[in-house]
Amino acid sequence: MRKVLTAALVAAGVGMGFAAHAAEPLKIGMMLTLSGPPAVLGKHIRDGFQLFVDQQGGKLGGRDVEIIIADDELKPDVALTKVKGLLERDKVDFVAGVVFSNILQAVYRPVTESGTFLIGANAGTSTFAGKGCSPYFFSTSWQNDQIHAVMGKYAQDKGFKSAFLLTPNYQAGKDSVAGFKSQFKGKVVDEVYTKLGNLDFSAELAKIAAAKPDALFTFMPGGMGINLVKQFRQAGLDKSVTFLSAFTVDGTTLPATKDDAVGLYSASQWTPDLDNAANKAFVAAFEAKYGYVPSLYASQGFDAAQLIDSGVKAVKGDLSDKKAVQAALEKADFASVRGAFKFNTNHFPIQDFYLVKAVKRADGKYATSMVEKVFANYGDTYASQCKMK
Repeated sequence: MRKVLTAALVAAGVGMGFAAHAAEPLKIGMMLTLSGPPAVLGKHIRDGFQLFVDQQGGKLGGRDVEIIIADDELKPDVALTKVKGLLERDKVDFVAGVVFSNILQAVYRPVTESGTFLIGANAGTSTFAGKGCSPYFFSTSWQNDQIHAVMGKYAQDKGFKSAFLLTPNYQAGKDSVAGFKSQFKGKVVDEVYTKLGNLDFSAELAKIAAAKPDALFTFMPGGMGINLVKQFRQAGLDKSVTFLSAFTVDGTTLPATKDDAVGLYSASQWTPDLDNAANKAFVAAFEAKYGYVPSLYASQGFDAAQLIDSGVKAVKGDLSDKKAVQAALEKADFASVRGAFKFNTNHFPIQDFYLVKAVKRADGKYATSMVEKVFANYGDTYASQCKMK
């Protein structure tokens, strides 16, 4: 009888433990860029994430959710201070978001070394895909090189002989060039790195005109991309140079570039017209709630929330066993809006990538649209260097 009573008490204790966890709100710190021209990127991620939480009645994995927003202001020192506040003062269960690679580099170690799970919804530096990988980091986007490799392969397959490369001077810009070059075997006539946040491209456009390349490959997110597209058209370079990009012609820039961007190519793992049930439901719900067309950033934010939901649900709300949480997240047991999705050994997705172009929809809104699949089940090249501990 003593053994039966002891077992009953243990069972009751376990039950009370689950109940206690369920009663406490799940705290999620959202680290996003919400200041200046790039703020629209953070807004899309935040809105996509919030949409899924709202659809679950304000819960993830059965637990009420408290979301604490931190604006990194695109300043690594600010991001470091604020992430420490999320960890030490707010004691968040997850940190999610992170738009830019220099911000990821600032917050990555403080978060992962604290034993807190970091769910990246955009930045995917090579630094943390290989030797610097961590069991506490998961990405719902891509590794930087991958998406730029799409443009390199397209340029190579189209027989372009020369290309001019133009990116911001930080880690993601360097990764973008590496990704493009991994597939393009033609001549790189010039490789120009601008200041992050640059909005005047007159000097760079003059160099492009003088070099006369077959194609311009560029990575210019947010306000940088808006200005580059407009200035590219104004300079008349669209008549002689094919514009190839990533994160330059997308759902965050199209409301500003409008017709100037129509017909220009980009690369993505997702588009609003991707044909699967989960995506159709997401796009309809997003436009109904927010009144604008979601971008790939919004889709990544939505999937980040789905990933957390799946992991918390699998461990019945109890996050005390970190290995169990890690195993649950690794299963990626949710219906991604991009369709096929699974994690590589370095916790970056293995997924399809597409050539897309900017279009004007029948309702007058602008969006990216599928042109063709370039890579299927594509994993990044750094995974073999990752020795997950």
